[in-house]
Amino acid sequence: MTFADLGLSPELLKAVDDAGYTEPTAIQAEAIPAVLMMKDLIGIAQTGTGKTASFVLPMIDVMAAGRRRALMPRSLILEPTRELAAQVAENFEKYGKNHDLKMALLIGGVQMGDQLKALDEGVDVLIATPGRLMDLFERGKILLSGCELLVIDEADRMLDMGFIPDIEFICDKLPETRQTMLFSATMPPPIEKLAKKFLSNPKRIETTRAASTNKDITAFKVPVKARQKRDTLKWLLQNDQVETAIIFANRKTTVRDLNKQLQRDGFRSGEIHGDMDQSSRLKELDRFKSGDVNILVASDVAARGLDIKGVSHVFNFDTPWHPDDYVHRIGRTGRAGAKGRAFTFVADEDAEAIANVEKLTGNKIAVFGKDDVRVELADPSAKASEDEQSDGKKPRNRRKERPDDAEGEAKEKTKKGRSQRKPKPDEATQRNAQSKSRSRRRDEDDEPTAPGEWNGPKPGFLDIGFG
Repeated sequence: MTFADLGLSPELLKAVDDAGYTEPTAIQAEAIPAVLMMKDLIGIAQTGTGKTASFVLPMIDVMAAGRRRALMPRSLILEPTRELAAQVAENFEKYGKNHDLKMALLIGGVQMGDQLKALDEGVDVLIATPGRLMDLFERGKILLSGCELLVIDEADRMLDMGFIPDIEFICDKLPETRQTMLFSATMPPPIEKLAKKFLSNPKRIETTRAASTNKDITAFKVPVKARQKRDTLKWLLQNDQVETAIIFANRKTTVRDLNKQLQRDGFRSGEIHGDMDQSSRLKELDRFKSGDVNILVASDVAARGLDIKGVSHVFNFDTPWHPDDYVHRIGRTGRAGAKGRAFTFVADEDAEAIANVEKLTGNKIAVFGKDDVRVELADPSAKASEDEQSDGKKPRNRRKERPDDAEGEAKEKTKKGRSQRKPKPDEATQRNAQSKSRSRRRDEDDEPTAPGEWNGPKPGFLDIGFG
C-alpha cells in the first residue's frame, strides 16, 4: 500500500513524497481513510508508529475547503506538552506547504503577543496545550464555537498530568456536531470514559496490544548497585556503538548532575528538564537534532512524542516510577522502522517498579549479559593490527579479552627485551583452570550470532543478578 491508495489529494501526496515517505504505517493506513470520511476515531498505537501523521495528513485535506474567521479556529489539536505541540506544528508546516492553511501554536512559556495576533487574523488549525488555551478562553480572547474538528493527542499523558478536567471543560464549549479523534499509546479506564462521553460511534483502531513495546527495540534491564550506575552508563556509552542517545532520569537534579559528569568525561551531552524555560529547552533540542550534541539527558518532560530521527539508544538511568512512562521513554528509539536499543538500570530499590513495567507490557525484560545477548562491535584485534602496521611493527595475534581482563592486560604487558618470571606451580595451575573456564565461555559464545546481539566485552557489573 502507498499513500496514493488512501485518498489524499495530489498536493498532499507531493508534500509527503518530498518528505521522503512512500508507505504508510499500520495506523496511518487505517486512520487516514476514516478521518477523510469524517468519522470519529480512537487510535491506540505504541509510540513511534506514526500517530501524528495519521491525523495531520487527512486534516490538511479536510481543512483545505472553508473560510477562516477571527478568534474562531476551525480545528483544534490538544497536546500535553509544549514540545509535542511544537512538533505537531512542524508536521503541519512540512506537509501543508502546498495548501493555503493558517496555523497557530498556543503554548505556555512564550509571549502571548504573536499568538493573539494570529488568532485575530483567523486560523484553520490551532495547536494548543490545555493550560494556555484555558487561559485565553477565560480572558475572552478565543471562541470555540466554530471548531469543526478536535484531536486529543497523547490522552494517557493528559491523564497523568491532570488535564482531564480541562479537556472536559474544553469539549463542553465545542459544538456538538464536530469530528473528534482521540489518540493514545495506552487506554486506561478514565480515557475510555472520556471517549464514551465525547465521541460519537467512533471507529476504534488498535495496531498493537495496549502498553506493548516496539518490536524494533531490543530492551534490557541491567541489575546494578545505585552507586555504580554512572560507571555502568559510561561503559555502555563507550562500548555499545552509541550514535545518539537519550538518558532519562526521574529527578531534575539527577539530570543536571549527570549531564555535568558526562561533559567532564568528554561526552558531547546536553540536558532538558522542567526547570528550564521554553526557549532554552527548544535550543537544547535543536542542538541534539543538529548533532552538536549526541547525548541528551532528560526528565520525563521529553519522554512523550518527541520524534527525533536516528536515536540509537535510550538509557533509563532510573527505573521509571510509572510503568506507562517506560513505554514512552524507550519509544524515543526504534522509530519509523529503525532498530534501537534500550537499557534500564535496576537497583535494589527498583525491584517493584520494574515488576510493574513487566506486568504492564506483559513481557519479561531480558537481563543484559545473562541471555546470550549480543551486538555487532568493531573487532578490537583488527584495529590493533592496523595500529601496529602503521608503526612499522609486525602484527601480533591477540585474543579478545573481557573487561574484567582489561586491568590484568595492562599489568601483564612487559617492556621489549625484559624477561618474564616463570610462574610458580600453584599459579600455573590456577591460570590453567581460568584458561579452561574462559575457553568454555568462548565455546558457548561461538554459536551463530543473530544480527544486533551482543558479542563484545563483558563488564564486571553483569555478574550482579536478581536475588
